[in-house]
Amino acid sequence: MLRLDGRDCDELRKVTVSPGFLKTAEGSALIEFGDTMVLCAATVEERVPAFLRDSASGWITAEYGMLPRSTQTRTPREVNRGRASGRTHEIQRLIGRSLRCVVDLNALGSRTLIVDCDVIQADGGTRSAAITGGFLALVLALKRLKDSDVITHIPVKDYLAAVSVGLVGGQLLLDLNYDEDSQAEVDMNFVMTGDGRYVEIQGTAEVAPFSEELFTQMSRLAKKAIDDLISKQKELLADVLEIR
Repeated sequence: MLRLDGRDCDELRKVTVSPGFLKTAEGSALIEFGDTMVLCAATVEERVPAFLRDSASGWITAEYGMLPRSTQTRTPREVNRGRASGRTHEIQRLIGRSLRCVVDLNALGSRTLIVDCDVIQADGGTRSAAITGGFLALVLALKRLKDSDVITHIPVKDYLAAVSVGLVGGQLLLDLNYDEDSQAEVDMNFVMTGDGRYVEIQGTAEVAPFSEELFTQMSRLAKKAIDDLISKQKELLADVLEIR
């Protein structure tokens, strides 16, 4: 199958990361998956949610949003609608859950890290980009805490990245752009750790049920791509992160 951007079926889009993109955030990264661009910023707050008060645990949460002209036609700001959409809630919960899975929350102390993921330009795969870039922003914020002697070490247990895989026109495609995603017969998102464990799998049959064999093929395709994404993270964090 000939893809519009000339990629092979099992090829990621060009991934570009600019760590420390914001001067004002404790940790930040601008990540680009092709034409999809997401700005991730991590903030440290010296408090925890009420349900963790008087506990030894810290917390990590995320917020996700799309700028009005990140899309081909203007997407109204959700604040003007009075509430976030179901899609927004689902994605930001996914990001938060994924990040919490690879951090020792007890080592954070009574503080919260909020990771804001704002889509500047959307061309498919925004949640995958947000998780992959959000991890980098989170680690950089934790490094600042360590450098300030607020915590003794960076309490990250493993690397984390995500990618989409879809069945389009009967062909398996990696890292779908918007046009491909809108035509997918099966659409899946994989979130995985550096040692190959699954954090979350989201899969939907848009046309007809899919087989276990197809799922296995999609999983293998995703794992190879996530290995590549994590290799890039390791290069960027070579002087920052030591996995304990």
